[in-house]
Amino acid sequence: MPGIGQSGASPAPHSDSLGVIISLPAALTAELNRWRESFGGAAVTVVPPHVTLVSGRATGPWIEAAEHVRKVAAAAAPFTIALQGTGTFEPISPVVYLNLVKGVPECIDLHEKLLAGPMDHLLEFDFHPHLTVAHDLDTAAMARAKAEMAGFVAEFEVNSIGLFDYSQDGWSLREELALGGSAEQ
Repeated sequence: MPGIGQSGASPAPHSDSLGVIISLPAALTAELNRWRESFGGAAVTVVPPHVTLVSGRATGPWIEAAEHVRKVAAAAAPFTIALQGTGTFEPISPVVYLNLVKGVPECIDLHEKLLAGPMDHLLEFDFHPHLTVAHDLDTAAMARAKAEMAGFVAEFEVNSIGLFDYSQDGWSLREELALGGSAEQ
């Protein structure tokens, strides 16, 4: 999701933007940002590493879509994501990503349950859970990212999902929703 920002007081949500992501623990975010910066410079770390569940829009009132996201989160159980090695969407899309080797069924289930409510996923490709490490960089940087991250391994617990809205400042966190529980404030 481009331009993920910080939570806080923000204007009313836009009905044409709604995103749901899995954030990473701070230490893993910092480590991956160092890698990502080495491939594409500081500008690529503006968007923290994450796993996108939905990048789209509300199909009705935003508040109804947000309530649906809350219900999906409350009904879901925490799970583990394990990352191992790299993959790419090239030549179709210039993306190098870390493979999810654990947590894929849970991500797909969340994605499908989220889309069973009043929202659309507005990407031109089918949903494939992944964590992007390089995107739209020159050929050499993309090849380096794929090779240097090939041995990367990490694992983390997913205890919440983030509900985001897009404004002129980029994507902003509206709520962090605990899996199996209520919104974290």
